[in-house]
Amino acid sequence: MKTMKVAALLIQSTGVHSLGLATDQGLRWSESYYWDLNDRTRAFNDRIKGKTPNGIYHNMTQVGNYGAVLHYLKAVADMGVTAAKSDGRAVVARMKAMPTDDDCFGPGRIREDGRALHPCYLLEAKKPSESNQQWDVARVLAITPMDEAFRPLKEGGCPLAKA
Repeated sequence: MKTMKVAALLIQSTGVHSLGLATDQGLRWSESYYWDLNDRTRAFNDRIKGKTPNGIYHNMTQVGNYGAVLHYLKAVADMGVTAAKSDGRAVVARMKAMPTDDDCFGPGRIREDGRALHPCYLLEAKKPSESNQQWDVARVLAITPMDEAFRPLKEGGCPLAKA
């Protein structure tokens, strides 16, 4: 007998948590961040989890904002505040020239078209009996390397890219 695995096209770990593992068990989805991926993501989560209402853990959209602001601040520090304030295009160019690295996504880079590149993960919702705590909702099934996780630059048609 053939079976089908359901994959959600638009859901994140916070949505899986909200629906509950009894409902979601076996559901698959793709996300670029999960709090329990590695030591760095767990350490980041431990630093911030007490600062959110109701102990909510963050998803890839929320930590993506953190990563973007952190990388911007690193670029400003690298070039100097005065220079950064006087030339926004230079800040963006510096951000693209510098590798990214933070506790949520790890090492990566910003492509010419502005796309942040980092690995993506195929996750599967655990059975309730497999979960160790309320936010332990997923297991990693596969990792897509950053150079394969996003549409190739040459196929994007972005006028900002000069590749």
